Amino acid sequence: MKGPSFYSKILLFGEYGIIKSSKGLSIPYNYYNGALKMGENLEGVALRSNESLKEFSYYLKDLQNAEPELVQFDIEKLLTEVENGLYFDSSIPQGYGVGSSGALVAAIYDQYALDRITVLENLTKDKLLKLKEIFGKMESFFHGTSSGLDPLNSYLSLPILINSKDNIEPTGIPSQSLEGKGGVFLLDSGIVGETAPMVTIFMEKLKDQGFRKVIKEEFIKHTDACVENFLKGDLKALFSNTKQLSSVVLNHFKPMIPEQFHTIWKKGIESNDYYLKLCGSGGGGYILGFTEDMEKAKESLKDYKLEVVYQF
Repeated sequence: MKGPSFYSKILLFGEYGIIKSSKGLSIPYNYYNGALKMGENLEGVALRSNESLKEFSYYLKDLQNAEPELVQFDIEKLLTEVENGLYFDSSIPQGYGVGSSGALVAAIYDQYALDRITVLENLTKDKLLKLKEIFGKMESFFHGTSSGLDPLNSYLSLPILINSKDNIEPTGIPSQSLEGKGGVFLLDSGIVGETAPMVTIFMEKLKDQGFRKVIKEEFIKHTDACVENFLKGDLKALFSNTKQLSSVVLNHFKPMIPEQFHTIWKKGIESNDYYLKLCGSGGGGYILGFTEDMEKAKESLKDYKLEVVYQF
């Protein structure tokens, strides 16, 4: 074992919206995790991880040379350990919207950043924003662009409330009710999604005035309301706003929803058995679901693999 485990995350609300300063709420998801390990005679997944870490190390070297005041790493130590068999041993599925690269970024920062901001210190707003900026630059290696929120969530292992792009804070979420009928679940699309192409589609769509209007007047409005409803435990309002959000996504984000899920997405809205939304950038991976009656949702979606992540 080389370093501690870092968890996956779920962005409950805020996908795409946070690019345009909507609210967002991200929670750690302890079911999946990853840790840095050393190994000899690597093969398969471990070997591919080791090769990727080598490229990542050179990227970090360039990053610290370009922005020395932002972050410095012990690059020589990192490169030596990569040569000696360092890899990221992870159960987090890649391309599923639950933060596989975020956990890796958090682990590398934790082990190799110099003068790092630690979880134990008083995390002021400035420190959180600095961490988010560092993580965003680091994770851009994997996605082309990154908000830095996934690694931040993995690193802190705390729910994070995004009030706007420049205003984030750790937050408490209502306790789970393990006897509760309702909850949040993940639906496995069975398809690996890629973040960069989906973000490109979104940025292209933003050039259209009508789409910008929908984002501002519908998508962000319902996203912000969902975050507030969830944190206050106002379930009635939460389900009402999640239904609206699910409709907006179905009508305006179709390219991000795998085609074979368009019908069950619509079925949820019409039957009120469940409401689906994007988990991460979409295009595959997991789809996030909200339901007032988990048994009813499971029955309705019996042909699909469901994972319950939070119970009301």
